[in-house]
Amino acid sequence: MQIDFHTHANLSKKITTSLEDFKEKMRAAKESGLTALAITEHFNSANIVELYQTLETEFSYQADYYQIEGLKVFCGLEVDVKETGHFLVIGTREDILTIAQILVAFQDEENFIAVKELIALLEDFNVLKIGAHPLRESTPWYHHDQAVLKQFDAYDLNGKDLYTYGSGIEERVRKFAKKYNVPVVGGSDTHHHLQYGSIINILPECDTINQLRKVIRSGNYETKISPCLSEKVKAANEVKKMIKEKTLI
Repeated sequence: MQIDFHTHANLSKKITTSLEDFKEKMRAAKESGLTALAITEHFNSANIVELYQTLETEFSYQADYYQIEGLKVFCGLEVDVKETGHFLVIGTREDILTIAQILVAFQDEENFIAVKELIALLEDFNVLKIGAHPLRESTPWYHHDQAVLKQFDAYDLNGKDLYTYGSGIEERVRKFAKKYNVPVVGGSDTHHHLQYGSIINILPECDTINQLRKVIRSGNYETKISPCLSEKVKAANEVKKMIKEKTLI
């Protein structure tokens, strides 16, 4: 099983995907070598609730994943917290849709949910909790309390950060995660399909959130960085920028 734990269906929070564009994106993910991914869409994207309602209507669901274009697709969210930091949440379709609906009340920047309030909210759901790009300068995690930093199931070795900060960021993230006895998994942070495959995790086959958690905690997986990561991320960034500029004209 080759899975990416940090991807987006939308190009941006404001430029949302259509059903056909989404299917094409999943085909591109498959062609990049992935056999599974988690859609960790921004919780305050314009179409967040509609997106997960559409998946439920359009695609086959079994165990804890959708079968889409030959991929296992797990549902998730990327949530901004009040104190700064991005929180990846991966769970069943029912749980993620419910959490997304609850968080509609916290979508504005001046009203982001406090991290301990989010953690308390998630206690009612069986979800994977991943600290996204923990050392990114704009949204770091290191300033949070130890109790917050220790409760994650994993930290995110982020494709965009590997491109921005260079290969040294991997050692820094792993050192940071080890301090709190938390594993590290790879996430490409893909918004445009050219970025798929920049970083992947090779796991035993998993069908449920519990199985994913067990494998991550046991360390029975490998994270691989593509030798073409820089080219993939750069190309995706440039195409994304052109599309956004054209859309805003």
